[in-house]
Amino acid sequence: MNLTTEQKKTVVASFLGWTLDAFDFFLLTFLLTDIAAEFQTDVPAVSKALFLTLATRFIGAFFFGMLADKYGRKPILMLNIVSYSVIGALAAFSPNLGVFLALRALFGIAMGGEWGLGSSLAMESIPPSARGTVSGILQCGYPAGYLLAAVVYGLLYGQKIGDFTFGWRAMFLLSFVPALVVLFIRSHVPESPAFVEGRTQTRPGLLETLRKHWGIALYAVVLMMFFNFFSHGTQDLYPTFLKKQHGFDTHTVSWITIVANIGAIVGGLAFGALSERIGRVNAITLACVIALPAIPLWAYTTTPFMLAIGAFIMQVAVQGAWGVIPVHLNELSPGSVRATLPGFIYQAGNLAASYGGPYQAGIAEASGGSYGYALALFAGVVAVCIVVVIRFSPEKRGQVMTVLS
Repeated sequence: MNLTTEQKKTVVASFLGWTLDAFDFFLLTFLLTDIAAEFQTDVPAVSKALFLTLATRFIGAFFFGMLADKYGRKPILMLNIVSYSVIGALAAFSPNLGVFLALRALFGIAMGGEWGLGSSLAMESIPPSARGTVSGILQCGYPAGYLLAAVVYGLLYGQKIGDFTFGWRAMFLLSFVPALVVLFIRSHVPESPAFVEGRTQTRPGLLETLRKHWGIALYAVVLMMFFNFFSHGTQDLYPTFLKKQHGFDTHTVSWITIVANIGAIVGGLAFGALSERIGRVNAITLACVIALPAIPLWAYTTTPFMLAIGAFIMQVAVQGAWGVIPVHLNELSPGSVRATLPGFIYQAGNLAASYGGPYQAGIAEASGGSYGYALALFAGVVAVCIVVVIRFSPEKRGQVMTVLS
């Protein structure tokens, strides 16, 4: 993969933006039981924060994407990162559950813009032959953010510094960290060459483009609904499963989650690169098939070691499939709305799948606290659904990207 220095910096910036976005999101998954205890409620009630964050992301994808298609990928990406950093940190000051849920909904709006902006900036800045590999790298930002949250949780949560105890509120204050990425983008990352080339040309708007391509847009939303069930259904409640069903301590939960996310990074990189050889559709299919035999290890074994092996394999599969998505959606998208449409499709799928967390928690509690059953049910059904749906997808590997198409 031969990239110029500027192209490498663009990829790094897009990766970091998504990594720290995911870090802010996944901090919550480690803290559900603690927040529930402080606000004197149960885990399903607090897990509505996951639902609200996912449900509002499509608003941010639309809003920030439209701005980026008009004013450029770079400045709007910087605005977006600052937005989710500040709103994420404000959750630390929530006086009650209602305010906390409202802030997480606003965080979802800010979070929703980053993926579309970062992926369009990167994909429009690199040669076609590098897209599969870079797609895997970019999507690995998500498990890298989860891994970072697991490390920080394991190292800091519950630690005492003098009279200060590092509790869940202090964890959310770490959301200020991503704002530092803006300084790097401002100094080192150029604007998308495709946007610069096409900024003076007349381009069709989003509604006109959707009328022309409504079939592929609707199909992609359904596909992304299943993809978001796949990722969030195997990730968001896994720490709660380890704590509530198995009674593992903070450090055990942390290292199992770290192993899982190492698997996710391996999968994203491997299948993103593999998609350049066997195609986007075939790579996604293969990854989903691998998830099925991992379910018994991942959800039904009892020792930390075996659960970690299962989690590693499961996330190789889940994020292996996801590693192809940035390039696949950008190649399917018309260039005139590439900052808006892929992110909007992704987050509209998120909206359709947004109640998965509370629904899973409800299934688990109704099954006598069997979070393993709820996780296994989701993973198995959704993996099969993706295999079926992805076979209908167009394959546009290697197409030339402009903003005028």
